[in-house]
Amino acid sequence: MIVYPDEGLYIAGPECFYSNGYELWWAQRKLAEYHGIPVVLPTSTPLKCNSLDLRDNAKEIFDDLVEQVKKTTAIIADLEFFRGSEPDGGTVFEMGWIWAKGGTVYGYTRDGRSMAEKKQLASIKDAVLVDHNDRSLAYPDLPFCPDIMGSTKIIEGTFSDILKVYIMDLEQKRKGFHPQARIIPNIDRKAKRIFISSPRRYFQGYDAYKEKICKVLKAKGFEAIFPHDEIQGFPRPDSTDPYRLAQFEFESNMALLRSCSIIISDLNNFQGMEPCNDVSFECGVAFGNGLRCIAFMSDTRIMREKIPHWGEDRNNLDWCGNVVENFNLPINLMFGVSFEIFEGDIFSVIQEVL
Repeated sequence: MIVYPDEGLYIAGPECFYSNGYELWWAQRKLAEYHGIPVVLPTSTPLKCNSLDLRDNAKEIFDDLVEQVKKTTAIIADLEFFRGSEPDGGTVFEMGWIWAKGGTVYGYTRDGRSMAEKKQLASIKDAVLVDHNDRSLAYPDLPFCPDIMGSTKIIEGTFSDILKVYIMDLEQKRKGFHPQARIIPNIDRKAKRIFISSPRRYFQGYDAYKEKICKVLKAKGFEAIFPHDEIQGFPRPDSTDPYRLAQFEFESNMALLRSCSIIISDLNNFQGMEPCNDVSFECGVAFGNGLRCIAFMSDTRIMREKIPHWGEDRNNLDWCGNVVENFNLPINLMFGVSFEIFEGDIFSVIQEVL
């Protein structure tokens, strides 16, 4: 059997919230190890997590993840929809984090159709495809957001299916081919440059929103950078193919993000009870690249006060049977530990923090 001692495969997904999720994770781990691949899991290190302050327990978990990511060369992510019509935000954060650290990103899905075909509660109004909030449906021609599409090798199938793709790439690396070349333009990082990561990029009125933010930040001596800003020498491709355009958006977003020293992220719910996947990925990249990480939410109550669930008599399960985590944080611990999170909107955060 061929063994790959220099590899470290991180397995991610919402399984940690499933009633039998850890058994599934360990089965996936054993399958990968059977093929000679060392596996990194968030559960690799025995943790105490016995503090009376639940946020300390979240920090213990996250600090261990920092060490696990250092050993990681690739991630396989379960892109199952979670509490809405996008994958688990914590999983997408990990994808961005590991991508930022140079890892290769893989994902699998049970439904590879476009968002227009599979979006829950989508409808047509006045000849426009809209989501459940009557907003124009984001990336209708893609199965996932542009940042996921641009960063990730995705297969419709199971963990074992995408594991075979990963093994094939490892074989290609042995021949001297890199499985996932990166074409990201380089822009010098500036200390006073702030990346604004928000799902508003898909809303009407975004240009006016950007203009107002730019004015407020400029008065404080900062430069605002937004996804999809134009990059000199990196023109938009002359194509109508949504996959090619998604790749371009991803590459330009990553270049813009890495040119900044601060990120301010909108972690409000988007396509369900999770933040926008583009935002989640960019949060992971920002943390992985050492940016100062700031975020805001309109409601910073803890998760068990916001997410409908059955209560302790039913193991705090939500309507899909998934555990609602409890670390006295307003959102998944990936964001809750790595980001400074404030209640309000971006303008109140700018006034309070900068």
